[in-house]
Amino acid sequence: MVHGNLMVFSGNANPALAAAVARFLQIPLGRAEVSSFSDGEVFVEILENVRGRDVFVLQPTCAPTNDNLMELLTMIDALKRASANRITAAVPYYGYARQDRKSRARTAITAKLVADLITSAGANRVLTMDLHADQIQGFFDVPVDNIYASPILLGDIWRQSYPGLIVVSPDVGGVVRARAIAKRLEVDLAIIDKRRPRPNESVVMNIIGDVEGRTCVIVDDMVDTANTLCEAAKALKENGAVRVCAYCTHPVLSGPAIERIERSVLDELTVTDTIPLRPDAQACSKIRILSIAELLAETIRRIAEEDSVSSLFMD
Repeated sequence: MVHGNLMVFSGNANPALAAAVARFLQIPLGRAEVSSFSDGEVFVEILENVRGRDVFVLQPTCAPTNDNLMELLTMIDALKRASANRITAAVPYYGYARQDRKSRARTAITAKLVADLITSAGANRVLTMDLHADQIQGFFDVPVDNIYASPILLGDIWRQSYPGLIVVSPDVGGVVRARAIAKRLEVDLAIIDKRRPRPNESVVMNIIGDVEGRTCVIVDDMVDTANTLCEAAKALKENGAVRVCAYCTHPVLSGPAIERIERSVLDELTVTDTIPLRPDAQACSKIRILSIAELLAETIRRIAEEDSVSSLFMD
């Protein structure tokens, strides 16, 4: 049985995931009106008593990013003013995570700004998944649980029984994530080293590792425009790979991503439901989706019951 005070609410970003989480927790999804006025202003009304309750607001800040972020902040504020005992912002996909440092002079560190907004709105803690940079946890002045989709992805890779499997990091920055997956699967690791020799010249991709005759599984935290992913698949095939699949937690899939994936040599892209897929992505024959609802529900249960969350991801 879950904690008796537990309640889960959802905005409009991913109501299907929130409903699935509530089903796993065996509780009804909290009732709230989350809408907007004709000028775009967000309006939130909590439609049931939350006084003294342990409340989770499940709302990824995916596209439309600013609308979903504002819904999250407004829901937190409404719950705070309705005297909820503890409010957890459950943000499976944390938007603005790639703006975690000053990449050029006079640019904002927007990941920190969003952390401040969530805290100022009244969140007592944050639950998120596969942060683009782990150090973003330090941007918050409240506890943060950054959980991982790796148990879901690992289980699926294992069930697929790929012949001649080798795990591939799409860039040097993703080596730690890819190495951890490769270690758990007890397979080899390859790395794609991409560089642009001169401005306006095409990217040269060098493969570190032997992929000839192998099934390559590219592992990354997100896929956005899919340009790097498709170019990586092309480079792997040119170096002798017989099959290239990709596993990414967050299917951002913006701009021409679906078109690129369709015409690429990538055999399959497996993603989770942290972000709901657009209709064209749902129709894409190369995209397969895994649900994180059960993992998220178990994490929420453990937080509500003051149980260990990290033990979910330990050997």
